[in-house]
Amino acid sequence: MDIKTFFNIAGGVALFLYGIKLMSEALQFIAGDRMRKLIGDLTKTPLRGIFVGILVTVLIQSSTGTTVMTVSFVNSGLLSLNQAIGIIMGANIGTTVTAQIIAFKIDAFALPLVFFGVFLSIFAKKKQITYLSSGIVGLGLLFLGMQTMSSATHIISRHKDMLLILSQNPITGVIAGMVLTILIQSSAATIGLTMAVASQGLIGLDAAVPIILGDNIGTTLTAIVVSMGATRPAKQAATAHVLFNLIGTVIFLLAFPLYKQIILWSSPDIGRQIANAHTIFNLLNTVIFFPFVGLLAKLISRLIPLSPEDKLEEVMYLDLNLISVSSASAVAAVKDELMHMGRIIHDMFALVRETLFSYDSSKLEERRKKFDNYEQSVNKITEAIAGYSSEIWQRGVSDEVSTVLGCYVNASLDLERIGDRAENLIERADLMDNYLSEDAINELKDMFDTTTLSIDTSMKSLNDENSSEAWKVIRDLEKKIDNQERTYRKAHIDRLNRGECDPEKGVNFISLLSNLERIGDHSNNIAGYTLDIIKSNV
Repeated sequence: MDIKTFFNIAGGVALFLYGIKLMSEALQFIAGDRMRKLIGDLTKTPLRGIFVGILVTVLIQSSTGTTVMTVSFVNSGLLSLNQAIGIIMGANIGTTVTAQIIAFKIDAFALPLVFFGVFLSIFAKKKQITYLSSGIVGLGLLFLGMQTMSSATHIISRHKDMLLILSQNPITGVIAGMVLTILIQSSAATIGLTMAVASQGLIGLDAAVPIILGDNIGTTLTAIVVSMGATRPAKQAATAHVLFNLIGTVIFLLAFPLYKQIILWSSPDIGRQIANAHTIFNLLNTVIFFPFVGLLAKLISRLIPLSPEDKLEEVMYLDLNLISVSSASAVAAVKDELMHMGRIIHDMFALVRETLFSYDSSKLEERRKKFDNYEQSVNKITEAIAGYSSEIWQRGVSDEVSTVLGCYVNASLDLERIGDRAENLIERADLMDNYLSEDAINELKDMFDTTTLSIDTSMKSLNDENSSEAWKVIRDLEKKIDNQERTYRKAHIDRLNRGECDPEKGVNFISLLSNLERIGDHSNNIAGYTLDIIKSNV
């Protein structure tokens, strides 16, 4: 192969891959925050997982990307193995859409599409139009890449012996497809290259179909790599992907004559036949395996059993692999981490309440150590969210998604400050050692309960994106906390004047009220972020 031909083929593959990348980014930008919500639906039934897997794969133009997301979600405990298998099945079906698109004989429209897309972007004033133009350019580059690859594949005709081996031995074709997909890191590009070679009459269906089957095995490599440093559940999900495609390939090789006949019936055109072979394999493989999802999960659980050491990390959901796959999925991970942080804050407050109102000097040191562990976790998660979000912003996100991400980052900062205020509360626990009157303790309990409700309600509003819960915090609980702080401050000053509380220690009671009031302010801020997110979705 001369250098010119090599660069023609390599350049064609590069144009093809870049076209897919532009299409993927455009679709995700146009989908905006709806993509984030769609990913949130991944934690449902296996059947719904199939449909969500299809949609997500179409949006991000990568079955490998969807599988990487799935492995990440399993790793963080968001998905069960059964649910993950459903999504992987859907991802395999979704990836066939790209093959069907490139099977259309519209090479002549490649450059007009690029021209129209660029022209549209120059005069676009709305961001949605800019995203659309980028997608059109991507589609044009995809077909231009196909055209370039096709024009350069004539050189392969000199290696008829190699092509003859592929035709005579399906196993060789499977291995070739697997290796090619691993090298290119794109099943769509492998299919495109196979179509380009077949369209020149250099290989027939007998050689092309095994390559397509091998392509389905090769696409599992990335998920395997991602799972290597992850938990055993993530390894189970990656193994499910491998077994699903590997066993399916064996079944279809054994039934090759029937499989080939169905493909021949589907279309007279070799390019469309190859695309249909890819679609038929993934559709029928899903139909065959779906009734046995539970059995497959049990088999994998025996092959890779869980152990007591498989514990979730302090930072549970922020997987860097998600950022390279889909910014929307990464933003969804930030939300999950924020909710995790909220649960720690809830436990932290429960510990503070126990320390204050079930005061036991012998347990004080132990409780403070436990609190310190909570606080360290909160601080680490806050830093992790900030760093992870910065990585997402650098990759580029739509305005709606950027607004949502900004709200999550700000909410994490407010939660971290709530933790700091909670620390101030537990440091004054010794006030409960007969330094406060019964009235003072009851007032403190009352305000503490209102503040706890405010935190929980604000986090619920953010998780559910519920405006009524947010307004409950802003209009009702915030005002109630402010009124309690003023009323109880005045009542305590009166008690101090009457000598009902220890004057030296009792004055710190006002500091407790002040800290609770400031915690209410931070809860109010979080509820405000909920309203900002809802507004950005309109």
